[in-house]
Amino acid sequence: MPARVVLGVGAGIAAYKACELLRLLTESGHRVRVVPTPDALRFVGEATWAALSGELVTTDAWTGVAEVPHVRLGQSASLVVVAPATADLLARAAAGMAGDLLTATLLTARCPVLYAPAMHTEMWEHPATQANVSLLRSRGAIVLDPAVGRLTGADSGAGRLPEPAEIFAVATRLLARGRAARQGGPAHPADLLRPDLAGRRVVVSAGGTREEIDPVRFIGNWSTGKQGYALARTAVARGAEVIVVAANVALPDPAGAKVTRVVSARDMQDAVTAAAAQGGGADAVVMAAAVADYRPQTRSPGKVKKDGRPPEPLRLIENPDILAGLALRREHDPGHQVLVGFAAETDTAAAAAQAKLARKGCDLLVVNPVGNGLGFGTMDNEAVVYGADGSVTQIPRGPKDALADVVWDLVAARLR
Repeated sequence: MPARVVLGVGAGIAAYKACELLRLLTESGHRVRVVPTPDALRFVGEATWAALSGELVTTDAWTGVAEVPHVRLGQSASLVVVAPATADLLARAAAGMAGDLLTATLLTARCPVLYAPAMHTEMWEHPATQANVSLLRSRGAIVLDPAVGRLTGADSGAGRLPEPAEIFAVATRLLARGRAARQGGPAHPADLLRPDLAGRRVVVSAGGTREEIDPVRFIGNWSTGKQGYALARTAVARGAEVIVVAANVALPDPAGAKVTRVVSARDMQDAVTAAAAQGGGADAVVMAAAVADYRPQTRSPGKVKKDGRPPEPLRLIENPDILAGLALRREHDPGHQVLVGFAAETDTAAAAAQAKLARKGCDLLVVNPVGNGLGFGTMDNEAVVYGADGSVTQIPRGPKDALADVVWDLVAARLR
């Protein structure tokens, strides 16, 4: 459903990337009003924004004053996205200043606000910027962590604007939650839009592990990481600090998430266990990755040749059960960390799923069927979620982002 979106543009070199974000928003049918800061027009001119949006572009509150734009834009918006959000713009927003049309709009907005920061590493890491980010988040804004990579000149580090497609994905999740709130008919929909995972730290595994037979071959599976990345994007949009442990995923990093890349099941065990324990312990761990159950007992140092002789039998040994290990570690404090497992099954019998839930020791087990156009590599998914408390939640076939929202609803209800 089309929405009214305000795209705020700060005065940074990454402003040119916001043109792609604008295109994604308008091609999705949304009506987008671009509101740059005055200095942002030094990077991308007014004519470009007007041509791409089909809307009036102005930086001050005096143009079209009869329509009171500094109030009406924020009041009528379904979402405000600020990209790039510079250190200066974040500081003015945190201080509640209203010296131009964009900062005035931010003060009057009664919808979700998404900031995508971009600046040099030293500016992002400065205590003043971090304090401003914390303050904005405490007020309910979603402030993405910037990406790590090449900046202006020869500099590289944290501070790069996340890719426009990934910012768009988070914006889409926020708009979807806004629609759901309005359909529920509450007196104040904004109350339902407050990021319910704000201040929470979550770990999500994604992709499929690979177990090497030799330097050329491996045992693997068809998982692409799409469901895990959908879970990560949705958690970011709901305010969480997100750590993704990705096994052999060829997708762009989810905007705002920290990504650790691994190959094998044992690599994933080390990375997930460390992330789950970091900083006093994650609030939730969602194991959406397809982890190999077995690995070769020995790995050949050289390529195994086909030389006409019968091959040596491939002997397999079990990999560690990462989820069961996490459950064992939290036995002394069972309410501290919500654990979610995923099971891709061709046989989705309830008794087998409940037995697996008990065996793993997790709080929720998401059982999703694979095959017939479902599961690995597809855009859609469906599932039944079994709870350790005896609950059963059916998730009908739909986008993987929608399934992710239901999973986080169930997790949020169990967080202490």
